[in-house]
Amino acid sequence: MQGAANRSADGHKPSYAGFILIFVIIKISLNLLAASKFGFQRDELLHLALADHMAWGYIEVPPVIALLAKVSTILFGNSVFASRLLPTLCGGIIIWLGGLVTVELGGKKFAIALTCIALIFSPAFAASDYLFEPVVFDQLWWVLLVWLAIKYFNTKAVKYIYFLGIVIGLGLLTKYTMAFFAIALLLGILISRQRKLLLNRHAAAGILVAFLIFLPNLIWQFRYGFPIFNQMTVLKKEQLDQLTPSGFVLQQLVDNGMALFLWLPGLILLLISPEYRKFQFIAFAFVLIFAFFLIMNGKNYYLFGAYPMLFAAGAVAFERWLAVRGLKIKLAVLAFFAVPNFFILPIALPILSLKQTIAVVQAEQKKFPFLNFVVLWDDHQVHPITQNYGDMLGWEELTAKVARAWQSLTPDQQKHTQIYADNYGEASALNHFGKLYHLPTVISLDSSFALWAPANLDGHYIIYVDEQKGRNTEKLQPHLESWIKLGYVENPLSIEHGTAIFLLVHPKLSLNQLYKKDLSDKRIHRLI
Repeated sequence: MQGAANRSADGHKPSYAGFILIFVIIKISLNLLAASKFGFQRDELLHLALADHMAWGYIEVPPVIALLAKVSTILFGNSVFASRLLPTLCGGIIIWLGGLVTVELGGKKFAIALTCIALIFSPAFAASDYLFEPVVFDQLWWVLLVWLAIKYFNTKAVKYIYFLGIVIGLGLLTKYTMAFFAIALLLGILISRQRKLLLNRHAAAGILVAFLIFLPNLIWQFRYGFPIFNQMTVLKKEQLDQLTPSGFVLQQLVDNGMALFLWLPGLILLLISPEYRKFQFIAFAFVLIFAFFLIMNGKNYYLFGAYPMLFAAGAVAFERWLAVRGLKIKLAVLAFFAVPNFFILPIALPILSLKQTIAVVQAEQKKFPFLNFVVLWDDHQVHPITQNYGDMLGWEELTAKVARAWQSLTPDQQKHTQIYADNYGEASALNHFGKLYHLPTVISLDSSFALWAPANLDGHYIIYVDEQKGRNTEKLQPHLESWIKLGYVENPLSIEHGTAIFLLVHPKLSLNQLYKKDLSDKRIHRLI
């Protein structure tokens, strides 16, 4: 392995670029096949909404996703298929980088194929690398960071330190989890034998580069009282506190499917094998970031970006173990890692129609009852599809019914009507699809919508989207002259099933006071 790394430094090692490109094409093709099967996922709609309010920061995310949404809309349009082109491209680049990391670790064609197949068919990466969300871009920065670090240790070229600084800075502007991984990687290097390669002025300069790139978002956070901390508190209370360490560990063991038997040997060998000692910092970094998210009750997908480096290490190990084996054995190993994951691929990636997907889920449940957790939603009920798929349905129906309510009003009534949605998914859907119906700007105090919410909710009429199926409206009854139920989301597969639409008639002044209190409680009133 050391010899392979030295050949890389001398420039004589094959790049295998054409071979890696085959797997990149497979990945992109699968994503394009799935891109428009279902509708927008709620978070995708939120990120598209952010593009209408460009800034250096938002309550839940840094600014890059909004910039990418703006670029994507200008270049490709605002359809589901168009919005998923950039994530699809990034998914392909992740495969490319996975192959390059494998080469830098001393791998050849079999190892490259094993790494790329594991990445393509891993349920974790299949499910996350086609949606327009920060997750896929975050994964890209993580894998690129690892490849640059390995390139630096293989070549000793200081330019890679500055590239590392740029990637960390851009990663922080994409998703704050980059900070944790960058620190874990730095600590992993410092406790390894490679620490001496960071004891120079270039390392400090690289850190400065990262800081300067991230600085605009840091200034934005400071200017507005660090709303990210309030968001983290809410996230912890509403979601993270419901997670358990045992659940986190179990998810890490199953999320990559058969690739468990690739990344786990890769981790072990990086930790104990003298041949891998040069790259031991990779294993140290993984252990540190794993421990951090375990202690902090992190979500399972926070760690996904750290797996490609372990896939690569495990693949190189398999290649060495099977060096004297015949082609049939190697093909059998590739099939072992690909075929089982391929059969569950439709559960992670919508390559089939909705009807076909439901049939696959039902068949898998009968064969493997332990897979019920895949279709267990936050309501603790088992559903016909995954919650992620359920989050892609019902948005156009919701908007059409709100539009029908809007159009039922006279022009004079419309002048004095506001539209309010309880959660950011509903607000984002109305923001996106509402443009087709010329609806007024939707109001919500959920997520970043609170940043541009008006100071008052004082319309004579309010079209209210009640996520609690009418229960919230009943609580508001003392603040209303009257209210009328106009409809609800009827799609039984949608996570918004039952979400009700009401017309609130002549709200009392007390409703506006309640709204202003809720707005103040968001602790971002200085932004209004």
